[in-house]
Amino acid sequence: MTEARLTSLTLDRRIRAEVEGRIRSGDWRPGDRIPTERDLMTAYGCARMTVSKAMEGLVRSGLIERRKKAGSFVARPHVQTAVLEIPDIPALIAARGESYRFQRASRLLRPLDPDDDGEAALAASAPVLAIGGLHIADGAPFALESRVINVEAVPLAREQTFDEEPPGSWLLRHVPWTQARHRIAAVNADAEAARQLGLRQGAACLQVERHTFRAEEWITFARMVFPGDRYDLTAAFGPTSP
Repeated sequence: MTEARLTSLTLDRRIRAEVEGRIRSGDWRPGDRIPTERDLMTAYGCARMTVSKAMEGLVRSGLIERRKKAGSFVARPHVQTAVLEIPDIPALIAARGESYRFQRASRLLRPLDPDDDGEAALAASAPVLAIGGLHIADGAPFALESRVINVEAVPLAREQTFDEEPPGSWLLRHVPWTQARHRIAAVNADAEAARQLGLRQGAACLQVERHTFRAEEWITFARMVFPGDRYDLTAAFGPTSP
């Protein structure tokens, strides 16, 4: 926006335009803390009501988010995928121009867990490979993953450390699949999920559970937990035939 255009705006709209310009230019990046309302009042020589009006407009537009007792921050944009896709999370993050890293937390061979609803319906005569880890986008937690792989169906998985490449991406590149079943739920972060995702306990999250098959044989079961403000599932559809 030109200087002449800025000076013609009311002060609250000018503050909003200048903050928005800093965000859209990349000067302030997602997750950055922006100046406090008091700082902006001093910088622009105006009343709190004027600054608050500008900030409310930025919140409504989704550019900033307010955190109680912490201040205002540049919002992290949502990632969207189709409901029926199996997304490659590193590719999604890279497409947004953000850096990506997978932080593996655990890897072990173990029996299926009969107390886990997602695993209880599966069958395996041999131990499964269980991997847990954290997907990180631009240095911030993006999703918590726990996954089991049927090593009878995918024996090459035994040789993979998954120290850097997440198991979902490796499976997409190496193992053809024919069917997937999704379960999507709104959940509250338990103590461990809150700790790893940098949330308060009980914060709203999106949980996606996915069973993937090749013909009649199950390949993998994954459970992903996303902070509620960072991931969207979308679908396009038409009316059914009468």
